Amino acid sequence: MAREVQSEPDSMLKIRDVISIRDFSREQIENLLELADDMEQVFHSGSDILRGKILATLFMEPSTRTRLSFTTAMYKLGGKTIGFDSPEMSSVAKGENLSDTIRVVENYCDVIVLRHRMEGAARLAAEYSDVPVINAGSGAEEHPTQALLDLYTIKKELERIDGLKIALLGDLKYGRTVHSLSYALALFDTSLIFISPEGLGMRWEVTHDLKNMGVKVEEFKDLQKVISDIDVLYVTRIQRERFPDPTEYEKLKGSYQINLEVLKNAKPSLIVMHPLPRIDEIAPEVDGTPHAKYFKQPYYGVLVRMAILKSLLT
Repeated sequence: MAREVQSEPDSMLKIRDVISIRDFSREQIENLLELADDMEQVFHSGSDILRGKILATLFMEPSTRTRLSFTTAMYKLGGKTIGFDSPEMSSVAKGENLSDTIRVVENYCDVIVLRHRMEGAARLAAEYSDVPVINAGSGAEEHPTQALLDLYTIKKELERIDGLKIALLGDLKYGRTVHSLSYALALFDTSLIFISPEGLGMRWEVTHDLKNMGVKVEEFKDLQKVISDIDVLYVTRIQRERFPDPTEYEKLKGSYQINLEVLKNAKPSLIVMHPLPRIDEIAPEVDGTPHAKYFKQPYYGVLVRMAILKSLLT
């Protein structure tokens, strides 16, 4: 579990690190999303609330949105950033292990954002670090800040989370974003539908946990069977980099493509989301429709990450 810290009763997070969405209560999430609302004005006007604070971004895997949004969030709050976006540019390339990297970097910063190819890496880093650690993606395991921005997107666009029917489609086995999002949605009154090709279904332990939490879960292979009933369609790409056997990826890539024909029977209010990057799973013709929200998610992500940084560092 995340390490507790002494804080005021109205503290937004009351946790030391952001490692797993399962370390959050519904109340903590709701408070954080409310704080993200407050960050919208700060985004446009700027602030010096984190002046003198330094964020270290340690990215052992490629990233565009997560790395840049954390950097932007820190700048908007008046702080500064250091770090690297490729292990080849660090002492990792020389064989330095993760625990040593963390124990060195913590001397240079006030908070660490870590992305790593290995599951459990962020939790290990938190055990060695004396400054807060934020998990920016650990293997195929979790991506908690993505889940928080996804919840915020749903709330902003549909004005609620409770009572919604939400479909997660694509690579549910290796997709860390859908693992975190599923656990986050389990804290709300939602129905979940998992849609995936053979072999890429939701991890057994996630489905098992959700059902034990009382969440209604249905599983399909055909999106058309549910397209008219759902409120949110969360699309993920088939992740080539996670496949141990490239031939299996070739068999499954392109399993789904969301286009205007697919969406013709959808609710007018349906929102289509995607953690990005997309390959061919959402056709460009969808971009101009009211359904498309995947290019608003990155903006919402900055607001949420501003809220997280403010909560951990003030």
